[in-house]
Amino acid sequence: MRQRAVPALLITLLVVLHAQLWLGRGSLPKVAQLRSDLAQQQAQNEQARLANSQLEAEVRDLADGLEMVEEKARMELGMVKANEIFVQYSRPGAGK
Repeated sequence: MRQRAVPALLITLLVVLHAQLWLGRGSLPKVAQLRSDLAQQQAQNEQARLANSQLEAEVRDLADGLEMVEEKARMELGMVKANEIFVQYSRPGAGK
């Protein structure tokens, strides 16, 4: 009887450990999912970091002088000064 109990106990422990490896809290699929989530979050963080540095540079430019304000007004709002003439041209054949 005792000779059968030891292998049965070892097999039971092996099955439990194997189940924990595949189905438990720190299972292999869960670890793979967490690694994927981490990589995705790091990519989002890098994009946010780039956007933040761009905005920071823009704020510095706005604080330093009005050149940046004038440039943004020209590019985004179509600003033209009183002594300037607005000229718009199109490429030949672009309207086809």
